[in-house]
Amino acid sequence: MRRLIKNNVSWIGYIDWELESFHGDDYSIFNGSSQNAYLIEEEKTVLIDTIWTPHRFDYIENLKSEIDLNKIDFVVANHGECDHSGALQALMPELKPGTPIYCTANAVKSIEGQYGKRGWNFKVVKTGDSVEIGNNKKLVFVEMRMLHWPDSMATYMTGDNILFSNDAFGQHFAVEELFNDKADQCLLYKEAMKYFANILNPFAALVSKKLDEIAKLNLDIDIIATSHGAIWRDNPMQIVKKYAEWANAYQENQVTVAYDTMWEGTTKIAHKISEEIARQSPDTVVKVFNIAKSDKNEMMTELFKSKAIAVGSPTVGNSILSSVMGWIEFAKQLKFKNKKAAAFGCYGWSGESVKILQERLKDAGFNVIDENIKSAWTMTPEDEAKIPELVKSLLA
Repeated sequence: MRRLIKNNVSWIGYIDWELESFHGDDYSIFNGSSQNAYLIEEEKTVLIDTIWTPHRFDYIENLKSEIDLNKIDFVVANHGECDHSGALQALMPELKPGTPIYCTANAVKSIEGQYGKRGWNFKVVKTGDSVEIGNNKKLVFVEMRMLHWPDSMATYMTGDNILFSNDAFGQHFAVEELFNDKADQCLLYKEAMKYFANILNPFAALVSKKLDEIAKLNLDIDIIATSHGAIWRDNPMQIVKKYAEWANAYQENQVTVAYDTMWEGTTKIAHKISEEIARQSPDTVVKVFNIAKSDKNEMMTELFKSKAIAVGSPTVGNSILSSVMGWIEFAKQLKFKNKKAAAFGCYGWSGESVKILQERLKDAGFNVIDENIKSAWTMTPEDEAKIPELVKSLLA
């Protein structure tokens, strides 16, 4: 069924309560998600995006129950990724021949790259281009390159002042009631931050520039209609302000301690470091994670919030544990800025782990301090005596 958004604009997407992961298994989902698509019925009838391939037939049957598909004048594809374009293959043969698809030049590449060249009538647009939809309203297109693909754009509907923002400002969060004011506020912002930290933070500098560009367009925005999660209708600019804050090398008074261990020696160091942080700075929030046993996206969200991290691994095979190596590589992809880091770990024979951790953390963009804890076999009183200085340097 359709769900009214405002006037002649309806939500016609899919709420996916059972979804557990996204981007393959690279992004964890614990509170469901949604693929939000929209139907505009002015003098022109317009579809804004579609939904993911697994639900394409449900989507099309839902559309058919609400509208004669021959009345659809054109489709807007804000982003070619398959969670937004997956139903196009099944939908386009159902529409009038030659039905236009408005999108960026890069979206043509991504859609044809995924589904083949099918002779679809692409109308390539760039920032500032517009199309009239009747009743003194029009759609204005705004390129959103690298937020989070090169083909991304947003579409602004004049008159009703709706920004169809695609992946910007969204969350992987199932909200049956659709709107931000109806959602659990704690979960809403938790999932919004997780989404930013794990998907958009690598492009934080571009986010800041794009927000400035949108501000200069002087758009009155009453609703931000996202492609995932809650639709922002109550003070929609609150999430725009949060994005501006998050994109500016965001951090809170928090330190994250992350490690993996073989025989618990590195665990003991991790716990002592966390205890010392709390002793030296009682107001600092401390988060401790075993990398192998914790969800990586939840950890990265906490890392995003942190001003510093301490990372530990024992030496194994003249290197570090593969779980820690992969975790640091993921952190590198997310391009965190202005965060300190310290290294620690145990060893039995050769003892390379701490040096390798420091090198890898520096390569990932962290400001690595010299102080470290390198324990032979298990932490000694001498090793433990070094922890206060490490913590002091990490907090400075």
